[in-house]
Amino acid sequence: MSQFAIPKFPAVTHSLHSELKKRVQEYFEQRGIDSTGNPNLFSKAIILVVAFIAVYIHLLFWTPVWYLALGECVIMGGIVAAIGFNVMHDGSHGSFSKNKVMNRVAASSISLLGANHFMWNMKHNMIHHSFTNIDGVDDDIEIGFLMRMAPTQKRYMMHRFQHLYFWFLYMMLYVFWLFFTDYKKYFSRKIGIVPLKKMSFMDHFEFWAVKVYHAAAFIVIPIICLGWVKWLVGFMVMSMVAGFVLSIVFQLAHTVEQTEFPIADVVTHKLADEFATHQIKTTANFATRNKLVSWLVGGLNFQIEHHLFPKISHVHYPAISEIVRSVCREYQLQYIEYPTMRKAVWAHVRFLRQLGKYD
Repeated sequence: MSQFAIPKFPAVTHSLHSELKKRVQEYFEQRGIDSTGNPNLFSKAIILVVAFIAVYIHLLFWTPVWYLALGECVIMGGIVAAIGFNVMHDGSHGSFSKNKVMNRVAASSISLLGANHFMWNMKHNMIHHSFTNIDGVDDDIEIGFLMRMAPTQKRYMMHRFQHLYFWFLYMMLYVFWLFFTDYKKYFSRKIGIVPLKKMSFMDHFEFWAVKVYHAAAFIVIPIICLGWVKWLVGFMVMSMVAGFVLSIVFQLAHTVEQTEFPIADVVTHKLADEFATHQIKTTANFATRNKLVSWLVGGLNFQIEHHLFPKISHVHYPAISEIVRSVCREYQLQYIEYPTMRKAVWAHVRFLRQLGKYD
């Protein structure tokens, strides 16, 4: 901490963020609707959780022939990611419902998947959303020596090929998250350079309770019921699908061509732009016209709107995106968007290739 000061946003009198919040608030007031989730979101949450439990039970106790079982493992991996995007994510930001208990329940769905909510809340809500794309602070762009995700990170010879091998690393995210990074954060008491908040007794209890539950439900019981080999193949297929989907959606939002990686002033530690401008410059949208993609990824293809208004449920992002676009035009800010997911993926691949070739 002594060698790296946490960056600060400059104070401004009439901020872009204030203007955006005013116009978006007017939108909700004029229509008399809440900014949190609606019945469509609640029904989607029920569908996803029930599907997760149903596929788990069917695989474990009515195991189909191997090729159908593998197909179900792929589906289960997709459901894991979808629960993370649609249920846990909104609940964690307090935007799933007006009811705090329902938000807590939705946020705790991360426990169903085997991960720890306390660590996620600090890593994502507090650090990533505050210091997006700031090397040394934003843990989402810290993958170690295996990949170079920002222009300020050191380049190694192997990075010349990162646009080819990143697919495999992304597949391993979920396994790495469950069995390494949660524990690393817990025992080191920090996320990157940022110290963890003090954990209460219940935080500690929840951490270990979730890990024991996950080991029992997804390792011990499946091995007993199916045998070591079938469990290992099925678990890895499910985990690799979930890991890749989780990784690619978050990376398409920030590590693509055109997004910026701001550096704070070395003396004042202040960033050049105020909060909203910073978020717009470091974030990109993709496939916003694709309703299926929006449904599956919980509106995270509207990542600009999410970073500006994390406490607004993703079901409202298509509507408020028009407001954000309009304000960006007025303030002469580039609203970064890729029309399809395919184009966004290629923008990510090209970005990784460029970082791997040039300093």
